[in-house]
Amino acid sequence: MNREKWIKGFKFALASVIAIALAELFQLKYATTAGIITILSIQNTKLETFRVAGHRAAAFVCALIVAAVSFGLFGFTIPAFAVYLFVFARICLFLDWPEAISMCSVLVSHFLTEKSMAPAALLNETLLFIIGAGLGILANLHLHHKTDEFDRLAEKADEGMCAALEAVARQLTAASGSKEAAEGQKAAEEMFENLEISLKALQECAHRNWNNTLFARSAYETGYSDMRSSQAKVLKRILTSAGMLEVIPAQAAVVAQLLMQIRQEYHRNNTTEALLESLKEVYENMRKEPLPMSRQEFEARAVLFYVLKQVEEFLQLKHRFAMEHAAGGQ
Repeated sequence: MNREKWIKGFKFALASVIAIALAELFQLKYATTAGIITILSIQNTKLETFRVAGHRAAAFVCALIVAAVSFGLFGFTIPAFAVYLFVFARICLFLDWPEAISMCSVLVSHFLTEKSMAPAALLNETLLFIIGAGLGILANLHLHHKTDEFDRLAEKADEGMCAALEAVARQLTAASGSKEAAEGQKAAEEMFENLEISLKALQECAHRNWNNTLFARSAYETGYSDMRSSQAKVLKRILTSAGMLEVIPAQAAVVAQLLMQIRQEYHRNNTTEALLESLKEVYENMRKEPLPMSRQEFEARAVLFYVLKQVEEFLQLKHRFAMEHAAGGQ
């Protein structure tokens, strides 16, 4: 991450200096403005850079029209510039172009300084915009899809999910209120905190990769990260349910064993079909069990049934994802 920040800082400086040099080469007034526009045009991804550049180009045309009307009616005065700012800002906010307000207004302020919107002045500001925005786009053309980074983060998140599955399985067989249960609950919560951090990093990488791919896009990575995030939420609900068990019925060990089976077979390419069959068997076996003999056992069995429904949702999330991306993960 530090390396990326160094690269981004160097990119800002280099692209800005080149923009200023080009503006001076064309003998444009206010050449440093081209460098500022370049900095404002560089976004985190290719797609964002193109999107912002497009919005700002449209906003620049609007700014010229509003400025021409305002200065034409009220002269090249501060009140005229204030009228321009009010109208233009309203347009940009309505069209969701807030990032264009400051940049275009800096360019329009040059008309106020020059007391003119003559063709030469219009050409000067237009070239400043083209050079600045163009260098901003060129500076981000090197950004590309980072498969290795996604794979590394996915592996880390999956390891965290496996650890969480194991912790939840242990909690299902730990008596509520016991020292073992309290320690296990604390350890599991810490695991989930680390897992959430890993999943957030994975989702950010997936969306960054998506926005750095302009053609032949695949929703596999964004779908995978979102699916794992949804699974983590389900697993956290199971942990909460495990803490509600005041007594530990015999069936708890069976459910914990199923969770450990999921943990052992947990990998990216598992369609979960075999695991869903195992879950079906657990359902059928539990239906054959004798009815609970006490209220506590009834409540505990009800909690376990809810846990099994959550396990089913956990597996179905992956199964649906696997079916959607069955063609080689694409």
